[in-house]
Amino acid sequence: MTSESPWVEVACDESGFSGTNLLDPASPVITHASVDLAVPAAADVIDVLRARLRRRTEYKSNQLLRPEQRPALEWLLTTLRGHAHVLSIDKTAYVAARVFELFTEEPSYGAGTSLGTDHAEVAAALRHRTGFLAAFVDLARTKRVRLMDHDAVDRFFATMPADVPALRPVTRARVEEVMQRLIDEDPELPPPLEPLVPALAETVLYWSAGGRSVAVVHDEQSALTPGRVARLGAFLASRVEPAPLQSFVQVDSKHDPRVQVADFLAGIARRRTPDLVELLEPYTCAATNSSQV
Repeated sequence: MTSESPWVEVACDESGFSGTNLLDPASPVITHASVDLAVPAAADVIDVLRARLRRRTEYKSNQLLRPEQRPALEWLLTTLRGHAHVLSIDKTAYVAARVFELFTEEPSYGAGTSLGTDHAEVAAALRHRTGFLAAFVDLARTKRVRLMDHDAVDRFFATMPADVPALRPVTRARVEEVMQRLIDEDPELPPPLEPLVPALAETVLYWSAGGRSVAVVHDEQSALTPGRVARLGAFLASRVEPAPLQSFVQVDSKHDPRVQVADFLAGIARRRTPDLVELLEPYTCAATNSSQV
């Protein structure tokens, strides 16, 4: 695709997705990678990597991170330059920001994106209050919940730090109101524990820069339901012209080499070590809200 084209198709995958277990210290970051390669070009990349890794079937990014595979890794990152993008989300900061987006403002599909409120300062104040954040995560897990868990609400308020002024507007009435909407599956409320939703939004905004529409091909992810993607697309269209998200299709990564390339890049970026910072810098954007690193 050229920059003059009115639309672009990108293939995406993630690394570090852990469901609602967002505070696991062993997996602090989730990365979302996208590439605009054509299928034949992506297939050529995979063929080269398969040959260099001497693997005929399964191959993963951690194999490229082995010292003996450094030439292959550098070849990949050089080859993708100008054709790829990576978003990295700090899960702890993401959780901290969700507290404020849920309980101090009207939740929207702009939460966690550059179109939403920047909660970097308050997220920084909360990131080490692990008991409070764990209580929030426990409270916000509403899948298959049909009744308000008042014990979870009690734990949330019992662990709330008294020395964070930004939390003062958070009242029990407000929390119970929002939680009831989540339990009732109010479609206007974005899922509070699904960072892939704002990650998709930011990816689309990146590729739509200059007025293009974006057709997304994505690895299968249960978090990206048709309803959520439709509402995200509508939100983006209400804020950006022309509508950034043209279409969204989920595929089995085994059958799409573009998604496989995105998977490699996401895995490499998630395990970023100091020696990879310079190589990865062209693919990563500057932080635009409290959860991006």
